[in-house]
Amino acid sequence: MVIINTPRVFLYRKDYQIAKRVMDIALCLLTMPLTLPLLAICALAIRIDSPGPVVFVQERIGKGGRRFRMYKFRTMQHNLDDSCHRTFMKAFVNGRIADNENGGAIYKPVQASQVTRVGRILRKTSLDELPQLINVLRGEMSLVGPRPNVPWEFEEYRSWHNERLEVMPGITGLAQVRGRSGITFDSIVKYDIEYIEKKSLAMDLKILWWTVVSVLFGTGAQ
Repeated sequence: MVIINTPRVFLYRKDYQIAKRVMDIALCLLTMPLTLPLLAICALAIRIDSPGPVVFVQERIGKGGRRFRMYKFRTMQHNLDDSCHRTFMKAFVNGRIADNENGGAIYKPVQASQVTRVGRILRKTSLDELPQLINVLRGEMSLVGPRPNVPWEFEEYRSWHNERLEVMPGITGLAQVRGRSGITFDSIVKYDIEYIEKKSLAMDLKILWWTVVSVLFGTGAQ
């Protein structure tokens, strides 16, 4: 596991939470001249490309186990059976699916025909996550934090996995910039716990920067 040597910013827990919330709102507002046109372009492209809703809404588990409705751009055909995906994810959370021999990438059981043409682009660039800025402004998510799971994945958690619920979930996190989609669930949780133990505004800004690099170049941060 890669260890990050980030100088700790001495803030009391409450002060850190307030500062992090202020930073989330400020960055959302400051980037609106860029994100609003992107949201509009993505929404129009999805509408033209395939039938169905533009935004996919799904219940997720947030801080302290609280449930909320998370928003994403729809990247798959509408009204698909998700039983195969559920089976895969339950096995993934339980550690029954290991990294494969090609660089440790995890391949989810999604048929190419199930993902729309626009959806492939949105997934590759992570633009499908942009609507979660709404969740950030509503105080349900942060820009940086562990990715939120759906309730039926949460039911498969082992006791130590619950540590990732100590903070607000995020659009991006340490696991996403370090491993992207090429790591096991246990590794993801270990990165999340490392983030929780070392969290600071400096670390949040580094992760946001690494996210931009990861999206632009398609790799995790080094």
